[in-house]
Amino acid sequence: MPKMKTKASAKKRFKMTATGKVLSAQAGKRHGMIKRTKKFIRDARGTTTLSPQDAKIVKTYMPYDR
Repeated sequence: MPKMKTKASAKKRFKMTATGKVLSAQAGKRHGMIKRTKKFIRDARGTTTLSPQDAKIVKTYMPYDR
């Protein structure tokens, strides 16, 4: 049986925690910051964990990161 391939786009965008959750960058911070509130920009710093439904999809792209 050949090895399974990891999606290159997924390995660049997501990281797995030790407990199996999926970390990703906060959405909505690429452009248009002038119209965002200061509170939104503050709260969108760093990374966030994906919802279980989305994490299930991402885990199929990264078979060896579980």
